[in-house]
Amino acid sequence: MSSPSEFFECRWQGSRLLLAAYLGCQVLALLVLWLSALPGWLGLCVLCACIAHACWAIPRRILLTDAHAVTGLRRDPSGWRVFNRAQGWQPVRLCRDSVALPGLVVLRFVRAGHWLGESQCIPRDALGPDLHRRLRVRLKYSRRRFDSCIKSG
Repeated sequence: MSSPSEFFECRWQGSRLLLAAYLGCQVLALLVLWLSALPGWLGLCVLCACIAHACWAIPRRILLTDAHAVTGLRRDPSGWRVFNRAQGWQPVRLCRDSVALPGLVVLRFVRAGHWLGESQCIPRDALGPDLHRRLRVRLKYSRRRFDSCIKSG
């Protein structure tokens, strides 16, 4: 039985499904805000927070148009790396709470030298079906998927 290749790479694009789900949640949040008995000033603060979150999340996490948006994952002999247009390939450590489901992959990782983890949702429409399946298999069954950040560079 042959061992799987040490090299794996995939890149994804923005997701219309994720955008529709996010906008649906925003509409529900605004509906609850409208129906609530909050004072006007507090309602305005919550409305501003919803709009600010949308302005931050849509280009960076959903449509991936921002230069700092994570749009790729690579496994090579030096470890796992994520890609963004602003900084290129950066070493990361995958977290054990990453999820690989048939319709959605939630990639959780910590960049080398950082303490806080980050997440990237990769729905089924962000990758081709075969590549999405390969990513799920790699995340579920890779022996060294949770290695610590190895050698930056």
